Amino acid sequence: MTYNRCIGTRYCANNCPYKVRRFNWFNYKAYDKFSEFNPSQDMVGRLVLNPDVTVRSRGVMEKCSMCVQRIQAGKLDAKIEGVPVADGAIVTACSEACPTNAITFGDINDTNSKVHKLRNDKRAYLALEEVGTRPSVNYMVKVRNREENLA
Repeated sequence: MTYNRCIGTRYCANNCPYKVRRFNWFNYKAYDKFSEFNPSQDMVGRLVLNPDVTVRSRGVMEKCSMCVQRIQAGKLDAKIEGVPVADGAIVTACSEACPTNAITFGDINDTNSKVHKLRNDKRAYLALEEVGTRPSVNYMVKVRNREENLA
């Protein structure tokens, strides 16, 4: 998706095989219904907003960017220190917020990383791989104890 070319036709939502795109219906910065609890309504309140995350305007399609701002900050920190990016140094917001640690993020090309080992697990699969989407997100099959079901 080319964000700066998006004019809001929503065709990409129809064509997305994963059905994860959503349309941004509201102008959150200037919407009157949010004026009482929206910090972006006044100049002092805007200081509360995260400057690394872009709040896009109304009428465009959105999808997860895998916290590109965190990835770039992690790469920059490693570059300043003069070391390669360590496994687990960059954490996405969803994996940080997940209480069960069900989401793991990392470099799949690093053979020593946790995500590379999880990808090679026999429970791992890629959604819609057979239609040629070349996904970068792996899923793990749910473990079911069939012994309990037989008893």
